[in-house]
Amino acid sequence: MKPLHPKSRISVAIASLALIVTYFVPIWRIDLWAPQYPEGLTMKIWLSKLSGDVEIINGLNHYIGMAHIKEEMFPEFHILPYAVAFIIALGLLTVAFNNRKVLVSYLGVLVLSGIIALYDFWKWGYEYGHNLDDRAAIKVPGMAYQPPLLGYKELLNFGAYSIPDIGGWLFVLLGVVLITAVVYEFYSSKGDKKPAKKSNIKAAVIAALIGMGGVLQGCTQRPAPINYGKDACTFCKMMIMDKKYASEIVTDKGKAFKFDDLSCMVKYMKTNQLKEVELAFIVVNDYSKPGELIDAKTATFLGSKDLRSPMRGDVAAFADKATAEVHKAKFADAKLLTWQEVFANF
Repeated sequence: MKPLHPKSRISVAIASLALIVTYFVPIWRIDLWAPQYPEGLTMKIWLSKLSGDVEIINGLNHYIGMAHIKEEMFPEFHILPYAVAFIIALGLLTVAFNNRKVLVSYLGVLVLSGIIALYDFWKWGYEYGHNLDDRAAIKVPGMAYQPPLLGYKELLNFGAYSIPDIGGWLFVLLGVVLITAVVYEFYSSKGDKKPAKKSNIKAAVIAALIGMGGVLQGCTQRPAPINYGKDACTFCKMMIMDKKYASEIVTDKGKAFKFDDLSCMVKYMKTNQLKEVELAFIVVNDYSKPGELIDAKTATFLGSKDLRSPMRGDVAAFADKATAEVHKAKFADAKLLTWQEVFANF
């Protein structure tokens, strides 16, 4: 059996050793949002413990009869540290043996481990969300509260979002590296027999990198589209209709809040004591390009009572100062403002 290419060995070694980081960071997270918790609640799952707002979540779950979450209910916490050590060791053995069959076996073990882990998580979620106390204060016939295995799910007035955390993404990275290495080695072996196929190696590597980019892009936060005529303002509850004045904030946990007027957004931020460092995005409609969202912190604002915005904040945003200057001449007593001035005035 031909040995591995040096690039494959180095990549597998680095990706395997990167799993050491999982002992010091959470591997999974479940985020919950509700109107009474605009900043959200988070439970983080580590290799051997839980962290985050676990006790607050337990207090809420008590009313619907869900079991008390505690670390003792997870025997996996005693197994996972050793399982990860085994995967790291297997990765280093793959590099040491320098054998393509061992590389494929390593990938198979990782995939099987992932399937088992996801099934175990789903099984716990099913039992946790379905086995409810009959003496619960709140009962909804036929309602179950199983958290999502991956992605978003609505549970009564809460939205639940389940995704990998830093440690989980390191496992995903290892999987991508192993798949790339296997594909690379496969096409390399074909290239040994037919040199003309060398270009296939480059195509396979590019395809794998594109796939990795897709994974990373999937976890990237971005502002949610505003559905004009359907979405309601989070602050004043009015329907968002005007594409010139709408705005939106997105928390660092990915929760989006939409507003029909800039004044509503600022008042909501102040009422809930939301700090800019806690927000992934603060975006506003570009007055000159209705419906297009721009970064509020870099925008130029124009204030005038003649603007007559939906909730009479009467402030419009522009992507650049030159455009704002042009519109300033159209309104009486118009004044150019910065984001800091807008925030301070409402």
